[in-house]
Amino acid sequence: MTATSDHFDVIVIGAGPAGALAATLLVQRGLKVAILEKSTFPRFVIGESLLPQSMVFLEKAGLLPVIEAAGFQFKNGANFSDDRRFTSIDFADKFTAGPATTFQVERERFDMLLANAARDAGADLRFEQDVLDVAFDDKGATVTGTGPKGAFRLTSRFLVDASGYGRVLPRLMNLDAPSDFPARHALFTHVADQLDGREFDRNKILIMVHPECRDIWYWLIPFSGGKSSIGAVIPPERLAEFDGSPSDRLWAVINQSQEMSGLLEGARELRPVSEISGYSTKVSKLAGPQYALLGNAGEFLDPVFSSGVTVAFKSAELLVDPLMRQLAGEEVDWDQDFALPLQKGVDCFRVFVEAWYRGDLQEIIFNPPADGNPIKAMIVSILAGYAWDDDNPFVRQGRRYLDLVALQCS
Repeated sequence: MTATSDHFDVIVIGAGPAGALAATLLVQRGLKVAILEKSTFPRFVIGESLLPQSMVFLEKAGLLPVIEAAGFQFKNGANFSDDRRFTSIDFADKFTAGPATTFQVERERFDMLLANAARDAGADLRFEQDVLDVAFDDKGATVTGTGPKGAFRLTSRFLVDASGYGRVLPRLMNLDAPSDFPARHALFTHVADQLDGREFDRNKILIMVHPECRDIWYWLIPFSGGKSSIGAVIPPERLAEFDGSPSDRLWAVINQSQEMSGLLEGARELRPVSEISGYSTKVSKLAGPQYALLGNAGEFLDPVFSSGVTVAFKSAELLVDPLMRQLAGEEVDWDQDFALPLQKGVDCFRVFVEAWYRGDLQEIIFNPPADGNPIKAMIVSILAGYAWDDDNPFVRQGRRYLDLVALQCS
């Protein structure tokens, strides 16, 4: 039996970082908001190394004290190694004004904190809500699906898809577009690490490049409490060289790096090794008069520079102003007012990811411009998440400037 219909100003599909932040900001502006989350929280997800730019959005929503009090691992930069070379980046050396530190978070707790904050602000947060269909008319959106109490039918003036890899609207509205990136495979887990007493900086993520194949790289993200997230990204054709379970293959890849295997000696898996393949996504349209796609529901590039949560938060922030104006009766150009501003930063990250796999950015990172050089500061700003700063030439013309710097560093 269909439940009694409920009407909202905005329905948000997904309670992850994009959806929770968007809902919080919209409720704070006086809107009636529902969040429909398919899973139950807490739930495991990767994307655990935040960037300093994310702190700007959390502060704007009044959520920074909640995150600061949670006891997450402090983060002030990133270390890079390839078994032969080592370099360290401190986010304080960035070009763009703003926070220079952030956190490395277990997403189960982080996402739960954000979702609870949205609920406490006044959003109607509902778990185990499987959205099966959406329809639009001149009044807004109708969302139908099933939940613990049976079928539901909700209406809203506007619909936001923040469903991440669930990609509800891209599936239902045929918005998916071919990704520009080659398919890559990721293997990952959480471990009880044995890093205490070893030469390792827990305040930085470690990105390791395979000593022989620059298309293979590893991450080591330390958490508080002696735990870490570890993973490897590898082309599918190279992964086929390894047999066994996901755990067998992950450790076989790790053991090809002397430094990575040494750091993880004695580490104990805390959960089964997970894997995803072909994770890069793209859509033909990010928004229309009655809907918008946030975060990974729209486009996901690659995990190498931890841009996912930053893009999610930025998309939530950019949503608010045009949506409030539209609900007040103003005409909104969703391409000009939302999609293009968001895409500017996404495209900047894209240029850096492409340069990483091409090898140019790896050479720049391992042979960086001298300290105090404004070029280094500009690059550090992008790695810190400040990919929407128009004063930074690497935001405006990233490919051109990275090519010029790579020539000097090679």
